[in-house]
Amino acid sequence: MAPSSSDFEPSGPILVVIPTYNERDNLGPVLSRLHAAVPEAHVLVVDDGSPDGTGEFADAMAADDPRITVLHREGKSGLGTAYLAGFAAALRGDHQVVVEMDADGSHAPEELPALLAALEDADLVLGSRYVPGGAVRDWPVHREWLSRGANLYARLALGVPLRDITAGYRVFRRQVLEELDLEEVASQGYCFQIDMAWRAVQAGFRVREVPVTFTEREHGTSKMDTAVMTEAFWRVGRWGVERLLQRARRRDAAAPEVRSVQD
Repeated sequence: MAPSSSDFEPSGPILVVIPTYNERDNLGPVLSRLHAAVPEAHVLVVDDGSPDGTGEFADAMAADDPRITVLHREGKSGLGTAYLAGFAAALRGDHQVVVEMDADGSHAPEELPALLAALEDADLVLGSRYVPGGAVRDWPVHREWLSRGANLYARLALGVPLRDITAGYRVFRRQVLEELDLEEVASQGYCFQIDMAWRAVQAGFRVREVPVTFTEREHGTSKMDTAVMTEAFWRVGRWGVERLLQRARRRDAAAPEVRSVQD
């Protein structure tokens, strides 16, 4: 059963999960800003064998700061599996709050305190670009409209009121990750974010959106590609069809039986 208490005081450290692949130039500044904004936060860097030495750079930072841990994986295995590995690590420890954050600087660490504060009356908080007060900076127009279109498609297909269900800057209460069946999650990229938020909604958890400003990366290249978009399109479409079929079955089950009357 989803938690219902509105009183929330973290009883353990915050864990920020940051997946990396070729983010050496971005990781240092992001972690410095993060610890300036939330000094008590612990960080788990999940590196997928970055050829540019991101993993080794993260190891050097971890050697100097006990708040930083590095998980090395062999090869580029995808955003979704990186976060799932981070969630599993969080659940093995005593972390009560788990944060998703990009390594490229697009998620401002200075906005994390506002997301954490929103857990007072929520179980999952999304850093939203598309609610009042949210914004996108330095994105090409076609990229922003692609993102807005993906969110509209998911909102209509799944019947959820979230404006930015694809948002990758988010904060979970531990209970959400404990109660969702994470072993069933197989989606990646945008679709992983949609999948997790939709599962939380279906499970009865309280999901809240908080405005954030998303800024395009200064160094490196985006990991978005056609395969990621294609996966999101067909998976969300399939989930939407399944939702409609389930609704129809419930309606049929609830309908009164009609019997013919013969004189």
